Amino acid sequence: MNWVINDNVDKESVEKLSGELNISPILSSMLVKREIKTFDQAKSFFRPNYNMLHDPFLMKDMTIAVERIQKAILVKESIMIFGDYDVDGTSSVALLSLYLKSIGLIVTNYLPDRKTEGYGISIKAIDLAFQNKQKLIIALDCGIKAHNQVDYAKEKGIEFIICDHHNPDKNLPNALAVLNPKRIDCIYPYKELCGCGVGFKFVQAIESKQSKDNKIINYLDLVALAIAADVVPLTGENRVLAFIGLQIINSNPRLGIHSLLKKNTKKEYTISDLMFYVAPRINATGRIKQASLALELLISNNKNSAEKLALEIEELNTLRREIEKEITIQAADQVDNSDDKLNSIVVFDSKWNKGVIGIVASRLVDKYYKPSIVFCESSNGYLTASARSIKGLDLYSILDDCKEHIDQFGGHKYAAGLTIKKDNLEKFKTKFEKIVSKTTDKNIFEQELQIETKINLSEITPKFFRILKQFEPFGPGNKSPLFLSENLKLNGKPFEMGKEKEHIKLNLTQDNRLSFSSIGFWFSNKYKEIQNKENFSAVYNIDENFWKDVSSIQLKLKDLK
Repeated sequence: MNWVINDNVDKESVEKLSGELNISPILSSMLVKREIKTFDQAKSFFRPNYNMLHDPFLMKDMTIAVERIQKAILVKESIMIFGDYDVDGTSSVALLSLYLKSIGLIVTNYLPDRKTEGYGISIKAIDLAFQNKQKLIIALDCGIKAHNQVDYAKEKGIEFIICDHHNPDKNLPNALAVLNPKRIDCIYPYKELCGCGVGFKFVQAIESKQSKDNKIINYLDLVALAIAADVVPLTGENRVLAFIGLQIINSNPRLGIHSLLKKNTKKEYTISDLMFYVAPRINATGRIKQASLALELLISNNKNSAEKLALEIEELNTLRREIEKEITIQAADQVDNSDDKLNSIVVFDSKWNKGVIGIVASRLVDKYYKPSIVFCESSNGYLTASARSIKGLDLYSILDDCKEHIDQFGGHKYAAGLTIKKDNLEKFKTKFEKIVSKTTDKNIFEQELQIETKINLSEITPKFFRILKQFEPFGPGNKSPLFLSENLKLNGKPFEMGKEKEHIKLNLTQDNRLSFSSIGFWFSNKYKEIQNKENFSAVYNIDENFWKDVSSIQLKLKDLK
């Protein structure tokens, strides 16, 4: 693993900001690297607030969409809210459903079945809306490529409002309104909203035309959850939405979210807790059973029912883990037993569970650091896949270059889904490898750690940590900083953790002065490499550890050399 230190920073700006804010040059350097160079910019960064949000009517088609909702309110129209079955889609449906009900609309919620209906707007849902005499469907976190489905609905007298954030084609579906900041003709200043973020902007716009104050800020816990799960950049408007959403989760959490977090007994929850604890549980419902279970939990206002649903979801998540582990082992065996030395991974088994192949693809990237695609059997001679990429390789663009062998695909730079004919698997595999291997930068296939700066352990003071915490929420575009410390020694013996002793706890010291508790997950082999060294270097995040209601600074190890 390569260590790369990011030292490219304007020293004059660093010194100036350090003096103005009375913080260490290390912290002011971190701000400057994030394009924050003035006192006012720093104030906005550290203290995001609701007034920083953009005018929702800057989004193309927003006026049309709001006018259609106003018309629905006047006649007390029944409408369908359709969303993707992942966390972003489920949170979006929960948010819009709760809000539209609060202003007097009758709504039907619909999340498709992952196995039988697949991704995107389903014909089954349109037929149900037609049966129920619903004239409007709002699609959330999907629909940007649903040309045929929208046309089909139109034939039945049903209009569509699409709220999506995925990359659109040149031509948009023939919907009444398409809300997507990534539209070429959309001037909305922030392009990286998640699906739930677009849904919230829609709510924000509707609410601006209402006479009552419905306190829509209270829905931002759902937006924060979606931002965490969809791994969108935590910059600009997303930072504001996530910051406020986390405040709500930590002060007055929604019953459903609280029920899922109860076992995770922390004083303060972060984006990481939503990403690694709440999101997998919500996703597990759609992967193993029905996403509607998670939706029911998120909109629940009954404590007993919420707790029962949370327990069922916990059991589904345990089952998901078992299935995922088994498939990951099988997929890794396919890779290890192949004679081909390829720059990409494409694996397939007809028996694999469609609901977990996305996680398995991520696990393969973690293990081999290569773009990975995991296929399973779909229906009628088709295969479905989830794909994940590595830094520097635009997966969406690569798939576009392979589209002659693909029936359908969609997604982002680093994550995508696709459907192909079974007979095209080998052709696709060959073409995918060819395009991936075309990259001129061969170092791209070697994982690197982007290090914020080199520091001494003595610089990690309580004040330093207090200010560092204010850089949160961390995520893409504002990653939790990695620090490098050199000439380290062990203070005492390490403590082995985990069923197979795969994790270690170490006390690290420098110059025989301060000692810091450090934890390394899956670090048993790393420890063996350094245990006989007189001194060594470590790359780590600075984290907080809670034990018996006592908080302490802990180093979360990423690599040792």
